[in-house]
Amino acid sequence: MLDILRRIVQEVSSATDLSDALKVVVARIRAAMNTEVCSVYLFDPESKRYVLMATEGLKQEAVGRVSLSSSQGLVGLVGSREEPINVDNAPTHPRFHFLSETGEDPFLSFLGVPIIHHKRLMGVMVVQQRDSRQFDESEEAFLVTMSAQLAGVIAHAEATGNILDIPSATNERKKSTRFNGAPGAPGVGLGQAFVLSPAADLSGVVDKEAESVDDEIGRFDLALEAAREEIRILGEKLSSELRPEEMALFDVYLNMLDDHALGAEVKARIREGSWAQGALRQVVMQYVGHFQLMEDVYLRERATDIIDLGTRILAHLQGSDAHAQEYEFPDDTILVSEELTPAMLGEVPPGKLRGLVSVKGSSNSHVAILARAMGIPTVMGVVDVPYAQLHGLELIVDGYRGQIFSSPNDELREQYQAIFDEEQALQKDLQVLRDEPAETLDGHRIPLWVNTGLITDAVRSLERGAEGVGLYRTEVPFMMKDRFPSESEQQKIYRQQLETFAPNPVTMRTLDIGGDKALTYFPINEANPFLGWRGIRVTLDHPEIFLVQIRAMLKASEGLNNLRIMLPMITSVSEVDEALHLIYRAHAEVLEEGFDVEMPQVGVMIEVPAAVYQIRELGQRVDFLSVGSNDLTQYLLAVDRNNPRVADLYQAFHPAVLTALKMIADMAHEIGKPVSVCGELAGNPLGAVLLMAMGYDMMSMNATNLPKVKSVIRGISREWADQLLAEVLQIESAPVITATLQLSLEKAGFGRIIGPGRN
Repeated sequence: MLDILRRIVQEVSSATDLSDALKVVVARIRAAMNTEVCSVYLFDPESKRYVLMATEGLKQEAVGRVSLSSSQGLVGLVGSREEPINVDNAPTHPRFHFLSETGEDPFLSFLGVPIIHHKRLMGVMVVQQRDSRQFDESEEAFLVTMSAQLAGVIAHAEATGNILDIPSATNERKKSTRFNGAPGAPGVGLGQAFVLSPAADLSGVVDKEAESVDDEIGRFDLALEAAREEIRILGEKLSSELRPEEMALFDVYLNMLDDHALGAEVKARIREGSWAQGALRQVVMQYVGHFQLMEDVYLRERATDIIDLGTRILAHLQGSDAHAQEYEFPDDTILVSEELTPAMLGEVPPGKLRGLVSVKGSSNSHVAILARAMGIPTVMGVVDVPYAQLHGLELIVDGYRGQIFSSPNDELREQYQAIFDEEQALQKDLQVLRDEPAETLDGHRIPLWVNTGLITDAVRSLERGAEGVGLYRTEVPFMMKDRFPSESEQQKIYRQQLETFAPNPVTMRTLDIGGDKALTYFPINEANPFLGWRGIRVTLDHPEIFLVQIRAMLKASEGLNNLRIMLPMITSVSEVDEALHLIYRAHAEVLEEGFDVEMPQVGVMIEVPAAVYQIRELGQRVDFLSVGSNDLTQYLLAVDRNNPRVADLYQAFHPAVLTALKMIADMAHEIGKPVSVCGELAGNPLGAVLLMAMGYDMMSMNATNLPKVKSVIRGISREWADQLLAEVLQIESAPVITATLQLSLEKAGFGRIIGPGRN
């Protein structure tokens, strides 16, 4: 059966359209199961009917013409119960519905299984036989397995428009198909898909001996220099969009192409007798294999960088200058690729780029970091989309929810166009609030700070009225380099951040790598990185890294004294004690060097359940507490929010999360320590209202969301927020809590702020 299944899947995958695929399925399954009938009914959500779309054994003239309502017959029962129905005498079943047009009257045995894709019912697959018997367990299992494979085929057909032939009892309406990924950069983009593929295929290169080693090295040198020049040109195209700190990524690319790096290894293979293309493939695939075996998301994505560079060199070796050619991009380009790379962004004129879609990657990919800096709506990790078939189709990119829609109908297009227009108008309207305080109608003031990582973030934050930095991600400069930055390099970067916001405070989180963030030059290979060596655990094990970073921070703060230091991933008081010992030591060393630097405030991040229950003990050792709501939610709910398959289970308004947040705020106030939130919940106007009511002293957020949060806070009273919090804390369901918050804020006149796609 397994061999048969593989052959069917292979044949179905090579079918040109859905109609052919369904014909293959019913024919092959009927033969494989040695039964008399196999049929596929597709569910039309518009008319709520099951339409017979393919059959072997029933009358062919019934295909496309015969349908059942969602509650009719055994087919409807399979769909409504979403489980197999296996009966030995179908006509005697109380739900049996006879369809005379199909000629099914002689068949007694019936086995139907639902076709489901990501919780969505796509249709029902049925086999029938004249004899009265129940299909056995192996036959049922085979049909269930086949239906799971077919579900993906149908979903792909929807994405490319091939499924629009389903006859409908209602007026024909174009169906939109949604695919889920991970949010890469916020915003809404509407436009035309442009699929960008590699110019050459490394995997297809064969091994050959070099006829002349010198000639092959000469060819490789020319190709290597051409690839370097290409990267320089692409970097220059983006230079007006990015700050020097982000542009450093292109320096990393150039360093990787250096004669002493990848180039040297390829030449060594050529000298061993391989031709240039083969040597290049061997070296690149060796790197890629090394990275792809790693569990860490960020490290696996560095394999993408290596492949991108390798294919660029190969294109020049093969005489194909495809990467450097001028594509004719539409004015509303949605750039789509199996694996987007930063260099690909340089291919599209910035004025034409409306959105980005990548099948692979996560919100921490290099390309996502750059997209956020450039303000381009991006969705990463759209694993189920048939990307190669999207070229030229109309797409909508929802960077807030991490979703894309192909071939949207008029209603959906109008909805997202309205969101896009509203976003543009709202940003203009909110600019007037820049210098106004976030103060409620009854006089409660709460400072709004920002989360930054790139200097672009800092500039954008000041433009939006930020009062300080609640989280500066120091790992971003580390991720942009191919080695640990020196103390003086770090000092320069930190000084820039501190000067930009002075005299307002800047909270610098010590190096937070591990989990979904890693450094190529400091690999962390673990089976479960989120529960492994990350955050403070890494830096305490490497005091030489920690001390250099702290010294750089302290020196950068001289004369400004607006530095605050924050320790990530704290799970015990011993970690805090050890870190404080090192910080005091670094401060003493900096003073000995002649720097006049005050001892900064030190705080801890509350982002794992263990820390929630040690607020009193942790708070007695530090100056402030800051909740990392993203990780706290992830650890409380055991959900990886970057995994698109379970992303819908990551619920910021889960009752357990809200209870934990309230408990943290209450305990912090009991011991007299200020407490803030620096996760995404603070930047969501719905969440900000609850956090303010819980008593948080400050909220830090993405600069884009700051004006929206300020607008809501200035339009409500603290008393109103307190009553809303009391109401939602009694609710047991996250979706109901979310709906309650949305309705309450809409009634309060904030429909524009919390409109669709923004939460």
